[in-house]
Amino acid sequence: IGWPLMVKAAAGGGGKGMRLVPRLADLHDACVTARREAQQAFGSDELILERALITPRHIEFQIFGDQHGNLIHLGERECSIQRRHQKVIEESPSVALTAALREAMGTAAVAAARTVNYSNAGTVEFLLDHDGTFYFLEINTRLQVEHPVTECVTGLDLVEWQIRVAEGELLPLCQEGLRLNGSAMEVRLYAENPANDFLPVTGEILLWREPEGEGIRVENGIQSGDQVSIYYDPMLAKIIAYGSDRAAACRRLLRALETTTLLGLTSNRSYVYAVLNHPVFQAGELSTAFLADYFADWTEPVGDIPLALIAVTLAQWLEHSQLETNRGYWRNNPNRP
Repeated sequence: IGWPLMVKAAAGGGGKGMRLVPRLADLHDACVTARREAQQAFGSDELILERALITPRHIEFQIFGDQHGNLIHLGERECSIQRRHQKVIEESPSVALTAALREAMGTAAVAAARTVNYSNAGTVEFLLDHDGTFYFLEINTRLQVEHPVTECVTGLDLVEWQIRVAEGELLPLCQEGLRLNGSAMEVRLYAENPANDFLPVTGEILLWREPEGEGIRVENGIQSGDQVSIYYDPMLAKIIAYGSDRAAACRRLLRALETTTLLGLTSNRSYVYAVLNHPVFQAGELSTAFLADYFADWTEPVGDIPLALIAVTLAQWLEHSQLETNRGYWRNNPNRP
């Protein structure tokens, strides 16, 4: 395989049980640690050793198969912006892919799925090296978190497709009929502290107000008053923006983050906002090392703290004022005897 190599848990993902091993002397300790994490997370300590690429892009292809042997891909998603091997920002299409490279990677993705007679939604993931060489990474046999960006650029409802395929219907589209339009980006809003090694945060959501506007889509499972505990994944919401091109989608996503209200919890909102605003990101020069290279020493902007405190205070005052108003005429009437 050569060095460096990647030690990975065979039974799961999400960054758990993964270690980058630069040389032979580090292999034993890396395997011991990875086995322990894999056993705790997935109930299996089986490991995979793979060649490691330094600063590649992470490109995945959405695939779909029916029960009649038909398989197609629905274009790519770029997922290079990651922390702890977990995706933070996803987009489609990738600025790194030429038409020829997109066709080659899409063909490889479909071929990989065909070898196992795959049906349903799935994702074939690749690492793309600087010279345009791509390497198979894994197949995720499910509809993934980032599927909304594919729905935006294709205009398709992938959940509907899943239902139709499960009922035995044919795929409603052939490969030649696929059309990709515009650009879409998604950020994952996490209850975590990016300035403290992305430590998960718990507590009460005092106020949640999601963004609105043209080209904006939000998927969440939270509301004001909810408690965020240690027992669940810290992802709170997905905010997706669609535009005519990458720059337009990015502008809309930045505006959506500006108008998102999340009070009571520390989150990665300011962090992902800064990432989207970074000139290297906006130039599309991405890699899986992007956050480590440009945001290793990131700190929360000081100016946001007083504004958040003011907003919390105002929200609590308004709630208290409403309760007082509802207690009756005599208590609130200034002209009462």
